[in-house]
Amino acid sequence: MTTAPQELTVTIGDVSRTLPTVRAGGMGRVPLVEFIGDSEFTKAVAQEMVALIPAGTEVLLTVVTNALPLTHELSDRSGLPYVCARKKRRTYMQQPLIQDVPSMTLGVAETLWLDGPHAERLNGKRVTIVQDVVASGGTAQALARLVERAGGTVSGYLAAFRQGTPTLDVIALQDLPRTLS
Repeated sequence: MTTAPQELTVTIGDVSRTLPTVRAGGMGRVPLVEFIGDSEFTKAVAQEMVALIPAGTEVLLTVVTNALPLTHELSDRSGLPYVCARKKRRTYMQQPLIQDVPSMTLGVAETLWLDGPHAERLNGKRVTIVQDVVASGGTAQALARLVERAGGTVSGYLAAFRQGTPTLDVIALQDLPRTLS
C-alpha cells in the first residue's frame, strides 16, 4: 500500500512554499494554499499574476477569504480597485445581492453576500474574478452571477492555482494536482 504525500512544494518567482495536504470532502488529500499570514508568498504570487490580468479589466472581485490578501496585493500592483463579496451577512449591509454557491469542491455549500454599495461599483464595469485556487469553478460562477446582477461584465477568471479541470476558462499561475490520494 502506498501512502499519500503529506506535503507538496510550489515555487513562484524565487519564493518556495511547502504546502501541507489535508483531507477535503470526498476529494481525498489536496494541497492547502495559505495566503493569510504569509506576506512574502502573497506578494510573490501577486507580482507574477499582475501580467495575467485580462486587458480592459476595470475592477477586481474576490471573496473575503484566503484570496483577499492576494487581491489586495494585485490591486496595489495594478492600480485597479477591488470589491469583496462576503460569506456572511453583516448588519450594515444595504440591499445586498445574495447568491448561493450550489456545490463546492470541498463539500461545503455557501451563500455569498455583496453589499449594495459594493455592487454599484461593478455596474457598467469589466470585472476580473480573482481566487486563490479554482477547482470546480462553482465559486467563480457564483461570483460571475453577482457581477451580472450588479450590471457588470466578467472579463475573466484569474487564480493563483488551478486544481483539476474547472468548467471555466481560468488563467492560473500553476496547476496543482487534483488529489494526492
